[in-house]
Amino acid sequence: MANVALIKVLRERTGAGMMDCKNALVACNDDVDKACDWLREKGIAKQAKKADRIAAEGLALITKCNECGKVVVTEVNSETDFVAHSDAFKDLVLAVNDKILKEGCKSLEEANEACNTLFTDATVKIGEKLSLRRFEVVTPEAGQGVGTYIHMGGKIAVITVLDKDDPELAKGIAIHVCANNPKYISEDQIDEAAKAKETEIQLEAVKNDEKLKNKPEAALKNIIAGKVHKVFAEVTLEDQEYMMDPTKTVGQALKEKGAKVVKFIRFQVGEGLEKRVDNFAEEVMAQAK
Repeated sequence: MANVALIKVLRERTGAGMMDCKNALVACNDDVDKACDWLREKGIAKQAKKADRIAAEGLALITKCNECGKVVVTEVNSETDFVAHSDAFKDLVLAVNDKILKEGCKSLEEANEACNTLFTDATVKIGEKLSLRRFEVVTPEAGQGVGTYIHMGGKIAVITVLDKDDPELAKGIAIHVCANNPKYISEDQIDEAAKAKETEIQLEAVKNDEKLKNKPEAALKNIIAGKVHKVFAEVTLEDQEYMMDPTKTVGQALKEKGAKVVKFIRFQVGEGLEKRVDNFAEEVMAQAK
């Protein structure tokens, strides 16, 4: 019979359930350290069983290193939104951020290897499939400014880098990027193939427009170019109406401040991932069998 005091200690150290702690201590002859390892091993087994589940909830959080100036943004996924809002999960994400910065991880593979113990322990404690989906580290150069913004406690995280140190502007641009989700900084960044494809689409649209049939060829070219620009302006940061001052575009706001956007990163939790759909009735029937 496992010692009640030891069960309490093991629960505090691992966050595992009482019966799991009891079984671990019995299996390890009341050796708490070995019992911790035993629970971790069981946690790995649980992770393997959860491999086919969908982890599309989670958090995107940002951490800045005050010593080196580097900034990291990560997206860590969980199976449920309930877990994503727990303190234990938020602590995991922040610990992952710290680990990535300290270890200098360059790839997702390196980061997963460095954070393996963190995820194993968290799985034992939380009991869901947890995964590091992506991360990016920003290393500002001398004179550059960084702005960050986290929306809804971690549903969207944005980092912006300007070519000058202007905290207020950098923060404003980060908020704008969060709300408007641009794909490019300027039209110069748009791939020529994408421009050519959109031009073809607009050309066909013009051909099918009765109002434009009698327009001169030169005029049609200008109309098509204008339509292409309008399409891309909606997803180009500098051409968008600035959220913080709708009387001007982002490009105009930047020009007034003598600044340019070097890059931006926007992580929205679960974007592009399939969401799990639970059928409660089926779950109840399965439990009743």
